[in-house]
Parts: sequence; C-alpha cells; structure tokens
Amino acid sequence: MIVINLDVMMAKRKMSLNELSEKVGITLANLSILKNNKAKAIRFSTLDAICKALECKVEDIIEFVND
Repeated sequence: MIVINLDVMMAKRKMSLNELSEKVGITLANLSILKNNKAKAIRFSTLDAICKALECKVEDIIEFVND
C-alpha cells in the first residue's frame, strides 16, 4: 500500500496547508485529498512542485508499506 506522508513533512517544515497550496498552485481541496491518503493518482509535476516547496525528496512524502 502507498502511504502519503505529506502532513509529516508539512509539520517538519512548519508549513500550513494554505501556505503549501499557494506555493504549489493546487487547490486546498486537492491537497487535502492527497494529505488524507484519498488520492488515486498524482502528477509528476505536482509531486515536483510539492518537493520543491517543502525542500524534500519524493521518498520523504511517498512510502510503500506492506499490508
């Protein structure tokens, strides 16, 4: 199972959902869906923008967990 750790990275960077939304150019609703592990897919361009905004690597946000 793929787990999105967006909330963890946001907390480490002390960044709110509103701030990340503005930096990345994604609606709050779509970021919330991603943050709550409800997303079915994510574009590479979105992932790239999130990583740049949070100054992190993809593996800091996306994790594979054996279920």
